[in-house]
Amino acid sequence: MSDVCLIVGAGDGTGAAVAHRFAREGFTICAARRNGDKLLPLIDGLKAQGHAAHGHALDARDEEQVVRLFAEIEGSIGPVGVCVFNVGGNVRIPIREMTREKYFKVWEMSALAGFLVCREAARVMVPRGRGTILMTGATASMRGGSGFAAFAGAKHALRALAQSMARELGPEGIHVAHLVVDGGIDSEAAHVRQPDRYARHGRAAFIDPEAIAEAYWHLHCQPRTAWTHEMDIRPAIETW
Repeated sequence: MSDVCLIVGAGDGTGAAVAHRFAREGFTICAARRNGDKLLPLIDGLKAQGHAAHGHALDARDEEQVVRLFAEIEGSIGPVGVCVFNVGGNVRIPIREMTREKYFKVWEMSALAGFLVCREAARVMVPRGRGTILMTGATASMRGGSGFAAFAGAKHALRALAQSMARELGPEGIHVAHLVVDGGIDSEAAHVRQPDRYARHGRAAFIDPEAIAEAYWHLHCQPRTAWTHEMDIRPAIETW
């Protein structure tokens, strides 16, 4: 029975690229997102290439759903060897227009959901003494931009979770790392959202999802004597 790579927040960009990268290395892929129907192209594509893949509808903010998903995977599919938390809700709202409901929704998508998913990953990995937990951060993990109070607060919290878990679980054999994705992900939608940037620099202005997936794979493969616990990724032209 091969190890499982569980990707929570398996969208069409980074999440899908990570799924394909780990599948090529023999992992069984379990991809989860709130709208399970949107996983069908990814799962069908992986299966067409001969990979084992499963799609799961999951609201990662719901503790019962998260606990149940891990129990299902561990009991019926295989041991979770890698857990990638890739959920995030990025909205730009001036602070004077921010409501409690909007702030809380953004916070629970990153901070609360990240805690629930990564806690369950730790619970199944620690008894085995091995495993990798990777959390996707953003520019907002490091600094709060104008209008991004909710997103920055949530991403700062996720980064703090990763730091705490890395220190606690490292001695148990669990590699926890936080990846700061500092830039836009390359996609047709990104080109439309930033037409001037795309016109000046082309695709070099955006981060290739497959390159991000390669970084995730590199982190998983690191020897225990030289673990990286935080990595930042950005295009060469990005101002930072």
